[in-house]
Amino acid sequence: MARLKDAGLYSLPGGGGEILDDEVRKRVSTKCTTDEWLAVMRAVHRVGLRSTATMMFGIGDNVHAPRQASAARARPCRMKPAALRRSSPGPSNAKTPRSAARIKDEPTGVDYLKMLAVSRLFLDNIENFQSSWLTQGLKLGQVALRFGANDMGSITIEENVVSAAGAHNRADEQMLRYLIREAGFVPQQRDILYRHIDREGRAPMMPRNPHRSVS
Repeated sequence: MARLKDAGLYSLPGGGGEILDDEVRKRVSTKCTTDEWLAVMRAVHRVGLRSTATMMFGIGDNVHAPRQASAARARPCRMKPAALRRSSPGPSNAKTPRSAARIKDEPTGVDYLKMLAVSRLFLDNIENFQSSWLTQGLKLGQVALRFGANDMGSITIEENVVSAAGAHNRADEQMLRYLIREAGFVPQQRDILYRHIDREGRAPMMPRNPHRSVS
């Protein structure tokens, strides 16, 4: 990670975190173990890089225990303030052959909003929570701004993973700005480090209160 940072890397995505419960992970994927994923995140933070984290639930967990365990395992990763810049909990909406056969009770919109709200409270050192409108749809994504999310993410130019699972939601910048305003917030473009982008050409600025602005 130190070599990558010296070469110009400044952020690492948290995809692949899925849910940090190995029993569930083994049933739905062939990805690394929980301890391996956490070891990578710790290495990232030790050299001063930023990262994100995801929790994908509704993949055969069916009970709250794996979700609680996942959040508890991710929480110690906060080795320094804002090392984890963004968390994005969300149901999988998976309809791929590997996962569909294992899922009995698909999470509802209420389940998603509850998980988001609890995540905002429990993971109190993570500054930004992203609304999962790509999987949940634009209307529920808008409601999520009132349940702990302060980031609508971005427009999607090309996306293959979520669409392969059966979700085909799309939005442009004008639509996202409209949804944010109608929810009672002020749209603000950001870069990957959550610095505000000023289109007049001035340098990016860190938000004064990241919980009150939406990107």
